[in-house]
Formats: sequence, structure tokens, C-alpha cells
Amino acid sequence: MIIEYKTLDLFGKMVFERVILKPPFRKANPLPDEACMLYVIEGKYRSFSETEQLQVSRKEAVLMQCGNYLGQMLGSDASPYYEAVAVHFYPEVLKKIYENDLPGFLKRPLAQSNRAMAKLQGDALLQNYIDSILFLFTNPELATEDLLIVKVKELILLLVNSKHAAKVHQILANLFTPQAVSFREIVHAHLFAPLTTKELAQLTNQSLSSFKREFRKIFNASPSEYIKAKRMQKAAELLALTDQSITEIAYDCGFNDSAYFSAAFKAHYALSPSRYRLNQKNKNLS
Repeated sequence: MIIEYKTLDLFGKMVFERVILKPPFRKANPLPDEACMLYVIEGKYRSFSETEQLQVSRKEAVLMQCGNYLGQMLGSDASPYYEAVAVHFYPEVLKKIYENDLPGFLKRPLAQSNRAMAKLQGDALLQNYIDSILFLFTNPELATEDLLIVKVKELILLLVNSKHAAKVHQILANLFTPQAVSFREIVHAHLFAPLTTKELAQLTNQSLSSFKREFRKIFNASPSEYIKAKRMQKAAELLALTDQSITEIAYDCGFNDSAYFSAAFKAHYALSPSRYRLNQKNKNLS
């Protein structure tokens, strides 16, 4: 449930964003032509890109290159609420605020990286910056165009001069050249992530019906059939080769409910997970 949501716009674009909500909460987060830094004030944020997943907690941030994302907002032991501030970097806005004279680190071409996201540990400088943005949300009459330009430049300078400079440079410099990720890569990257078929479709930037058609064409099976088979295969390997608990294996294979996992495993192999593990151990001893 969203409790509070505010934005601050610059040149007709939403550049600053603040949200307070009661988790759990999930939403698509497409960034087709922008990079974004999301800073968590309370709770946790789990981000899924086309090929990665990453979780940040209180006083941490995630920097995302342009692409398709899904976000899961979670509570924490310290607070049942989720609060975050996001700053969006658009190529056309950056060109305008730098008056078409972009800093060198934004113009120098870099080798393409397969990393779409970077985790940033918070420090006093970043915390103070976020506090200054929260002040503007509380006093929006002070958020003039000139001040918002200064705040965008301030954050970029803060990030490129931090200990995370290499990660920041890579993502911001490649802002103008988004990567193309194949359908197959996206599916294989999230076989064991707790995502629905609809959410996978969003990561591929397709409608659910188009996604299902493309999936069957490539994998010769429906998404649910193919993903379930891969998860069962991995679960069987973990049961045979590791001492992980059944709950841990369920989670590692994309199941949030160990009871549901056990029922699905038994339906697939005609054995419960514990019986399957015991049979494998007996085979190894014989």
C-alpha cells in the first residue's frame, strides 16, 4: 500500500522521486532511456534486471543502467515500512544541464559491460545529499529549476569521486548505448528467481501473450512447463550433492514456500525430497 508518493520534475522529466509504502510491494520498473540511482531509507529493495538480481538495504543504493527492471519493496526487522528516494539521469537532461558540453567521463566510450546494476554502500556524503533532497520534497517551493540542476550535478560529482567511481563511470558513460539482451539470456538468468510469467514478460518488454508465443517457439514448451522442469532438475541435484536443508533448496530453486516445493517435487519425481535424498545416499553407498 502506497502511503506517500512525490516527484520533482526538471525540463518536463521526473528527475527526483520519493515513496513511502507498506510492503510487500512489487512493480515493473522500465528504464528505456535513462539511468537511475535508488537510495533506500527504510526497508529493503530487490531489483531484477534482464540478467541479474541485486538486493540493497537501508542506507545503500543501487545504480541502474537503462533497461527493463522489476522491483520488489520489502520491510526489514528494523521497520515494517519501505522508503526510498530515486534520482533519474536522462541523456537529454544531462546534455541540457551541461549545455551540450558533457564532462569527459560521460563522453569517453567504454568497453561494454554485462553488468546493468551496481550496489553502492552509503556514506556520510551520500546521506547528507539524500537529506537535502528530502528537504526539497518537504519544501517544494524551493525546488527551482536552477537548484535542481545544481542537485543533479552535485550527485554526479559525488558519485564519480566516490569509492564506487569505476562502477558509476561504467553505467553513466554507457547511458547513451543501452545493451541488447537476448530473450534466451533473460529467461536463463531468472530460471530460479521468484518471478511470475507476467514479470518475465515485462523484463523482455513483451506482452504476456507475445512472451508465451516466443517462449514456445524457442524452448518448445510453455513457460510453466520449462521453468518447473529446470527447477526440479536443480532441486534433485542439490538434494543429491549437498547437505542443504529442504527449505534452503526450495528457496534456491525459486520457491518461497517449502511445503509447496515438496508437493511439486513429489508430483514430478513420485518421491518426497527427503526420500529422494535418502535413495541417492543409499545408491552411493551400494
